[in-house]
Order: sequence, then structure tokens, then C-alpha cells
Amino acid sequence: MTQASTTSGEKVSLLRVLGPGHVWALGVGIVLVGEYMGWNFSVGKGGAIAALIACWVAGLLYTCVAMIDSEVTSTVAAAGGQYAQAKHIVGPLMAFNVGLFLVFAYTMLEAANAITLGYLVQTVGGMAGFEGVHDKPFIVLTILFLAWLNYRGVYATLTFNLVITAIAFIAIIILFFAVSPWSNEVLKHNELLTGLPYGWLGVIASLHFGLWYYLGIEGTTQAAEEVRSPARSLPLGTMTGMITLLLAATMTWYICAGMMPWEYLGQAVTPLFDAARLMDSMPLMVLLFIGTIFSTLASANGCINDASRAWFSMGRDRYLPTWFGAVHPKYRTPFRSIVFLVPVALVFAYFAPLDQVITFSILSGLLGYTFMSFNVIMFRNKWPLGTINRGYVHPFHPLPAIVLLVLCAVTYFAVFLGYGTQLIAMMVFYIVASLWFHFHRYQFVRRGDQFTMQWPRPAGY
Repeated sequence: MTQASTTSGEKVSLLRVLGPGHVWALGVGIVLVGEYMGWNFSVGKGGAIAALIACWVAGLLYTCVAMIDSEVTSTVAAAGGQYAQAKHIVGPLMAFNVGLFLVFAYTMLEAANAITLGYLVQTVGGMAGFEGVHDKPFIVLTILFLAWLNYRGVYATLTFNLVITAIAFIAIIILFFAVSPWSNEVLKHNELLTGLPYGWLGVIASLHFGLWYYLGIEGTTQAAEEVRSPARSLPLGTMTGMITLLLAATMTWYICAGMMPWEYLGQAVTPLFDAARLMDSMPLMVLLFIGTIFSTLASANGCINDASRAWFSMGRDRYLPTWFGAVHPKYRTPFRSIVFLVPVALVFAYFAPLDQVITFSILSGLLGYTFMSFNVIMFRNKWPLGTINRGYVHPFHPLPAIVLLVLCAVTYFAVFLGYGTQLIAMMVFYIVASLWFHFHRYQFVRRGDQFTMQWPRPAGY
């Protein structure tokens, strides 16, 4: 059943207007920026070959995420994605934490996108002779414009994402063939690939930023309540998106690793744009400038959509003040949640370093993936196959859950190697937030109203 939010005493629900293409655009649009920036920090951790291994290992991790998420979300088709899953399958405290994981993963990704866009505009402005161009105004304008777009309506927002995501993906393909990957004229892999400069420990460390290739593909589930046919659209859009990202990630690594020394590549802000500059071709440079701009816009746009849906769902269910659970009477969007999260993104985008913002996003996402491993096992145990109608059943259960849990554990260690203080600080933050919910918000949660699916209720509801 589709829940509704109350605005001015009337029930107003989210619109079911999205198809598989919009789901693909939401997932790939959020993630594709990971090819244009951020992934290359993994090169700095362990070298180019280590980054490629991290890319494939992270691809396996996210394939497990996509398989698990497609089954559960096509069955629990409600706004909030993993938050809605936790609410029905585990309980309120886990649901609150999963909601926070989602909000901060997407909001920090949005901030990272805005930082990258501002840096790129400043760089290109300097190349064009405009030395006085500053990145900060563009950071602010990006976040405000996309928040306004999301405020106005989800269909136009994700249709916009579909177009610019497709252009950004095509730009990578054009660059790939422009560098003549079948020859050694442009790409110098034999000269630039230097093995594993930090050994296998560097490979593990690279897994930290290797997640950036795919972080956010699970965001397709946030729009579950606005998809016309969740059972078909969510699995199709998500798995197609995952295949798209695997191809894009491999092509990106192949181009950049063959054109730049790993020492430089490991600290570049816009690696694909830098690769286009090395080609000494103005059309390619313009194309990859546009591709980078479009990928950051698509990602930030999708992040605002997903973070606001999670925050909206938590407000609607009284996990947060009910003020956040309102739907705009005209535009049918969670407008208060969208507006509230704008200053959060602005503060981090304006003041925080890019690598730390990315790490905050990665760690929040990683906590959510750890939850998913246990969530699908509990889901299958509480409602075995055949007891409820499922939109999709993922194969090989419970192997994907086990593989996902193991890879999450390895990635926590990878993050600890370089960002141990930030890892501990974030854990403390989420523990404090959990205590706040337990002692101050749980009393407002209507436990009996939390279970909205037409299934046999588990004990405790």
C-alpha cells in the first residue's frame, strides 16, 4: 500500500511515474561521477594495478549489493529503500541507523560532487585566462539549483538525470576509442605500470577508494514508492546500471593508467579531464569538461533525491519530527526534507577537504552494506520462499550475503589504515545518535503502525 503524508489536513502521496530508464539513470547518475573523480585516490594507496584489483573486488561487492537489494526492495516497495526494509524486517533502532547511513552517504556524495564541479570550473577558468574565478560560488549555486529542481518534481528531475548521465557515459566511450586502446601510440601501460609499490597491503588499502567506482548504485531503491512497476523496474534498472558501471570503471582505469604516472594519478582531482588534456585535442577537452560537469550534476541531483526520501520517510514514521514527513501539495515532493538537507551539504562542501568528504560517504555506505548482509538472511528466515509474493528472487542465497559481509570487513580495515581517526569518530557519532533515538524519539514511534506490508506479522509488531 502507498502511504501518504498529511499537508494542511489532506493526504498527499508520492507519484508513481518512473520506469526502468529512470531507475537506471538514478543509479548510474549517482555513481558515474566516481569514474570522473575520487576512484583514483585508490591509485595513491597502492599503485595502478592495485587500483584495478580494488575496482574488480568492489565490483563483486556491489554485485552482491545489487542482487540482495533488488529482491528485498522489489518486495518492500516503499520510499526510503533500505530504511523501509530495516523497519519491516529488523526493527526501529536499526531502521533509524540505516536511515542515517543513507542520508549521510548521499549528502556527503552530493558535497563531493559540488567540490569537484567548483574545482573544475576554477581550473578551466584559469586555463582560459580568467585568474579571478573562484570555486566557492559555483559550489553554492550547484547545490541550490539542484535542490530547487528536486523541489519542483521527481519526473522532470530524473528525466534530466537520464539525459545528462547518458551524455557523460558516452563521453567516456568516445575518449576510450580516441586514445586507440588497440595500439601503444598513446597509452603507455608497459612504461607506467610498476607492479605493486606497497605490496598486497597496498591492494587492501586501495579498496577504501575502490568503492567510489560504484558507491550509490543502491540508491535506486530510494524511489521505490515512485516507480510504476517495482517488481520489474527495480531489478532491471539496478542490474543494468551495475553492468554499465563495470564497463565504465574498467575503461576509465585503462585510459588513465596508460597516460599518467601512478604518483600523479593518485592525487588528481579530475583524472578523465586530465587525460583529455594530455591528448592535446580541444574537442576532446571540451567533451570531457562537459562529461565531468554532467556527471557531477547527475550524481548530486540523484543524491538530493535519495537523501530527501530517506529523511522524509523517517519523519513520516515519527523517527524524526513529523514536520519532515510532509509532501508538497502541488509538486508531490518531500519538500521540507529537501530544504532541510541543503545547509548540511553546503557546510561540508564549503569547508571540508575532498578526500575526507568522500571517506565520510564511503563509511556511511559501508555501514549500510553490512546491514544488508544480515537483513536478507533475516528476510528469508522470517518469510521463506513461497510464503509471500516477491517481485524478484536473487540466486545463490546465502552466498551473496556471506561474500558481502567478508568484503565489508576487509574494507573497514582498509579505511582504518589511512583514516583510522575518522573511522572512530564516525562510529562514535552513530552511537550517540542511536542513544538519542532510544531515549528521546522512540517514545513517539507508533510501533503498531510501522508494519505496512500485507504479510504475516513477525513477533514484536
